[in-house]
Amino acid sequence: MSTRLASCSCGQLTATVEGEPLRVSVCHCLACQRRTGSVFGVQARFPKEAVITAGTGYDYTRTGDAGGQCRFTFCPHCGATVFYQLVGQDDFVGIPVGAFAAPAFPGPGVSVYEERMHGWVTMPAQIEHIF
Repeated sequence: MSTRLASCSCGQLTATVEGEPLRVSVCHCLACQRRTGSVFGVQARFPKEAVITAGTGYDYTRTGDAGGQCRFTFCPHCGATVFYQLVGQDDFVGIPVGAFAAPAFPGPGVSVYEERMHGWVTMPAQIEHIF
């Protein structure tokens, strides 16, 4: 079983995970674009019991287009998001794939909100497309 470490830019806030992600997804929604400063967010979902967090984080809760809420935890020093939870789905923890800084991390299997995808972005051929 693999152990991976995700951290913020300054290293103060971390999440250590055991095992493989349940799902790796790409989200093209405008909120993820703003949150990441990129044209999409890429996140890995793990069972809550597989994640151990350390450090001090601040929370920001965002309400999505469909009314669901997501609670993002970010470092108060450098501002990087290290993990998040969908409110009401507390059995899972999402971690931005970039927080692992691991080029060999498994690629995404799901792409969502593609109607907001930038025209020059292409997804892998085998990826599942959800709205």
